[in-house]
Amino acid sequence: MEILAWAFLGGMVGAVLMDVTETYAAKVGITSGVNIALVGRWFLGLLRGQFVHANILDSKPSTCEVKAGWAFHFLVGGGGVALIYPLFFQATGLPLPSNHLLGGLLFGLTTSLLPWLVLLPSFGWGFFGQHGPQGSNALLASTLSHIPYGLGVGAVIAVGSYV
Repeated sequence: MEILAWAFLGGMVGAVLMDVTETYAAKVGITSGVNIALVGRWFLGLLRGQFVHANILDSKPSTCEVKAGWAFHFLVGGGGVALIYPLFFQATGLPLPSNHLLGGLLFGLTTSLLPWLVLLPSFGWGFFGQHGPQGSNALLASTLSHIPYGLGVGAVIAVGSYV
């Protein structure tokens, strides 16, 4: 059970690292087109039963979408998704990787599937964000940002295994 707490914390750390990476990537022109307000708009839509938008940019904004976006990003997208890492090994009976940084890196790359196949299509931007905003490259941006996410998860689990 302790590993789940470390994984959740690692997901939160990973989400911060993801945000830092996305900020620097945007400065050199690599962006997915996603921002925290759109994440909040999508999440609030989920709560109202709307999973898919024709184009989320055309959906009505909400006054609390930025706060909802941050909450979803850290609690569900960060910590919650990170629980998949140890739960996968528990469910399959496979041993946890001895090198949590490498395991975390591979996990982070795997989590790139979530925006490619769930979030971006739900925004109305198609698989891999192929119909996203002009100038966006969701495939590259998501991959780049999920690498430090996974490293954050792996690093915190590694620290937790020594505590």
